[in-house]
Amino acid sequence: MNDAKTAPIDPNEAKTAVLDYCKRKGALVAGVADLAAIDRFAPPGHRPRDMFPTVKSVISLGVGGQTQGAWKVPSRALGFFGSSEGRAYKTAFGLAYFIEGKYGMPSIYCPADNDPLGGTRLPFQSMKLHAELAGLGARSLAGDILLHPVYGYMYYASVFTELELPPDKPMEGNPCPTPSCVDLFRKGGQTPCMKFCPVQCLSGDIDGEGRQAAMRYEMARCAEMSEQYEALPGMLGAAMAAPDAQAREGVLHDPDNAILWYKMSVGSGGLLGQCFECMRVCPIATKAPLADPIRRAAQAKKEAAR
Repeated sequence: MNDAKTAPIDPNEAKTAVLDYCKRKGALVAGVADLAAIDRFAPPGHRPRDMFPTVKSVISLGVGGQTQGAWKVPSRALGFFGSSEGRAYKTAFGLAYFIEGKYGMPSIYCPADNDPLGGTRLPFQSMKLHAELAGLGARSLAGDILLHPVYGYMYYASVFTELELPPDKPMEGNPCPTPSCVDLFRKGGQTPCMKFCPVQCLSGDIDGEGRQAAMRYEMARCAEMSEQYEALPGMLGAAMAAPDAQAREGVLHDPDNAILWYKMSVGSGGLLGQCFECMRVCPIATKAPLADPIRRAAQAKKEAAR
C-alpha cells in the first residue's frame, strides 16, 4: 500500500492507473467528472459531498449493453436479458478496493439506487450526470439517455474517492440525432425513438442544422408501463382490497402479475424496467461502430496484435 505521508501521489499517474484498471475489468470507457460542475447541476441532497463529505474525485465508467441479437427479440423477453449493468457495478466495486489498496485513499462505490427518502424515482446520485460530465456520453432525444458515438448505448457506474484526480471534460459533440433521424423528423415530425415509443412519452424538436433544439420526456407515462417496482405495490393494494379470496387469488396470480414474483425469485434486474423500444430503433444504440460486442472483440484483438 502506498503511504501517502511518505510517498506523494502523482495525480496524473494515479488517474492513468485508475482508468487502466477500469478498462482491464471490462469498462469500455472511463473518466473523471468535475466535482464543481456536478454541484452546479445536481440538486441539494444529491451532490457527491452529501453522500461522501470528503470526496475529491468522481470516477465514472461505462460498460457495453445488449448483444445485436437482443435487439431482435420481443420486448417481453428483452426485459430479462437485455441489461448488463451488473458488470458496471462489479467493476466499480473493484475500483473502490483498488484505490484503497494501492493509494490508501478512502473510496466508495456509489449506489445506483433510489433514495428511500425521495420515493421510487429519485436516486441517491445521478450516474448519468457523472458520466456526461466525465465525457462518456451525450444526452439523446430518447429521454436524455446517454449515447456514445463509438459504443452506442452503455450502462454506467460511479466511484467516489478522496484520491484527487484531474477531471475530464464533457464530449464536444452529440451523436444524436443522426442524419437518418433528422430526415425522418423532417418528414413526419418524429424521430424513430419518438415514433416507436409504446406510450408516446417522447417528443422534441430539431433545429435547422440538424441538432437537438428541445427534448421532452413524460416520465410518469413511461413509468406506468416499464418501471414495475411501481406496479408491485399497486398490485398488492388491489389484492388487499379484493372482496373475497377468489378475487384476491386472481389478482396475485394474474399472468401479467405473476411475472413479478418470478423476477423477484431469480433476482432479475428486469424488475425495475423492461422497455427498450426507444433504443431498439436507435441507429446509435444498435449501429455505432463498436456497439456490437463481436466487433469490439475483433477490434481489441487487432489492437493487441500491434
